Amino acid sequence: MKIQVQQSDKIDRLDKFIAEKLPNLSRSFLQKQIKTGSVTVNGEKQNAHFKPAIGDIIEIEKTEKDVPDISANKDIKFDIVEETDDYIIINKPSGLVVHPAEGIHEQTLVNGLLAKYPDIKNVGEDELRPGIVHRLDRDVSGLMVIARAQKMFEHLKKQFKERSIDKEYTALVHGVIEEEDGMIDTPIGRSKTKHGKMAAHPKPVGDLISKGRGPIIDREAQTKFKVIERVKHYTLLKVKILTGRSHQIRVHLNSIQHPIVGDTLYTNKRVKPQDLNRLFLHASELGFDDLDGEHKEYKSELPEQLKQFYETLN
Repeated sequence: MKIQVQQSDKIDRLDKFIAEKLPNLSRSFLQKQIKTGSVTVNGEKQNAHFKPAIGDIIEIEKTEKDVPDISANKDIKFDIVEETDDYIIINKPSGLVVHPAEGIHEQTLVNGLLAKYPDIKNVGEDELRPGIVHRLDRDVSGLMVIARAQKMFEHLKKQFKERSIDKEYTALVHGVIEEEDGMIDTPIGRSKTKHGKMAAHPKPVGDLISKGRGPIIDREAQTKFKVIERVKHYTLLKVKILTGRSHQIRVHLNSIQHPIVGDTLYTNKRVKPQDLNRLFLHASELGFDDLDGEHKEYKSELPEQLKQFYETLN
């Protein structure tokens, strides 16, 4: 689509100007298109703050949002640990995104779940996340509980909100942690420096200011850890999160200078990167109460790839 700036137009910064012309598109969507070069002014890329002039020709390559694919796909593989009428326990493999979303152009766990369990289609609060009450990052493996009925979804959601769900992870980090156990109690919010990245901010909530974007909203976050074993320049940990923030374990461990092996986003220049093609982070234990009030506990061993890597360290 092409728009020529007229003398009668109210001229503002580029993203605002286009938003006025195309009110069906959100500013965030337009900013993303401008950033990726899908919007040009007189054939040249500009930033969102650019102010067009009368006579300029603005070309917008994409004027419709991607529609996430929620079709069933039986080719998506995952291990089933247990299935009941109310819920399913699965082992999510590394490399698999949990649910569709704008900007995700690959098949997800949800596509596979819908193929095997079509009854979950209307369970939950979001059609893109049927049955999903919690997530694991793309490159994290391990246990997940999927609600198969709305009553179970609400029941699990309540337990997550009350922090009564038991979730334990196994992680291998760079460096030797001297303490036998500890807790990281540092708020987590959006990174001030990198879009899409989270950061631990050891300051009072709301105290941080991000240039040009107003206050950063931090949320409390607590992560407990216990040393399982120290091997050479690494430490194998048992990790338990008391809150559920985005990338919490990765952010917190990196904040104490012990990033997770295989993590290329939350790391530092002092560590020697390991080409695992995944994170050495596995959701190994999961516990919750079922609808009858009976406490259920599930355990999952490390995947073979992580076992083999760990054995090479000894």
